[in-house]
Amino acid sequence: CPCALGLATPMSLMVGIGKGAENGILIRSGEALQTAQSIKTVVLDKTGTITKGKPELTNVIVAAQQSILSDELLRLAASVETVSEHPLAEAIVEGARAKGLALSKPEAFEAIPGHGVTATVDGRKVALGNLKMLKRLNVDLGDLEAKSETLANDGKTPMFAAVDGKAAGIIAVADTVKEDSKEAIAALHQMGIEVVMITGDNRRTAEAIARQVGLDRVLAEVLPEDKAHNVHLLQAEGKKVAMVGDGINDAPALAQADVGLAIGTGTDVAIEASDITLIKGSLKGVVTAIEVSRATMRNIKQNLVGAFIYNVLGVPIAMGVLFPFFGVLLSPLLAGAAMAFSSVTVVSNANRLRGFRPKFSAK
Repeated sequence: CPCALGLATPMSLMVGIGKGAENGILIRSGEALQTAQSIKTVVLDKTGTITKGKPELTNVIVAAQQSILSDELLRLAASVETVSEHPLAEAIVEGARAKGLALSKPEAFEAIPGHGVTATVDGRKVALGNLKMLKRLNVDLGDLEAKSETLANDGKTPMFAAVDGKAAGIIAVADTVKEDSKEAIAALHQMGIEVVMITGDNRRTAEAIARQVGLDRVLAEVLPEDKAHNVHLLQAEGKKVAMVGDGINDAPALAQADVGLAIGTGTDVAIEASDITLIKGSLKGVVTAIEVSRATMRNIKQNLVGAFIYNVLGVPIAMGVLFPFFGVLLSPLLAGAAMAFSSVTVVSNANRLRGFRPKFSAK
């Protein structure tokens, strides 16, 4: 009966997508559910995905040759960051306000993606960014570069500050790793999946975070516009790649990946560009999504085998293949019953998926 064959795949997909929803995973299409089972590499954005995305101010270091006070350096930097949309900017602003510093409105603000920001505050030209940016501005950093490496080794993100064209100091922030990130990454490893972190942070900071959670590979100092290209390079290695992110700058990479998974607590743009949304924002959802996909594909194969068995056995008997040897003919009544039972078998097997329990159950 062709009915059973027609039901084999859509019934399993319907139950599988429902099972994902029960566990806080919104799967947009059957295609995404089917592709997820063959994922070999998962690429994780750092900020807001591996980490909580709520960095805090940790250090304000003034350059040895500067007479500026640490609070004044922080005030100038925070004033610039008041109009920045970068996740680290909020940490600097909140750190300054916690100290009771009065912030000024910046003028001539300019954000340089992947590098930093510049602006004029109270008539002083302030630049705040990474090593590449300060070197591009021809700022002599002196011993600040060595100090930044120490901070980076501790998993902090150091940002160099220059005032009126001269190195003024370092402002460092740190983002806390989510409690379940390490456990989720370990589970992905057990499933035979390579886990890669991609970030715009400097390599030392990125590798410090990677050590904390047990990552295989780190792609550091990647500009926002290059994330999708890096995903493409991984695909060029012959791998099925999933991308997990939460920000606007992750959207192109989410679209480029074979399966894009957006953190539900992230931006609308990222969610729109993704194939799967993890409502709870936990990396455990990535594990569950792949588990549901694999269970669904196994179920589909079982359905197809079951449907074919009825047809492979039933059709020849109905044609009378046994009659010359045993004088047996298939009664039309039995043929009709077998036809109906084949569909019942497929539907019943698909409903077995409802009893599936993922490693990290939402309940």
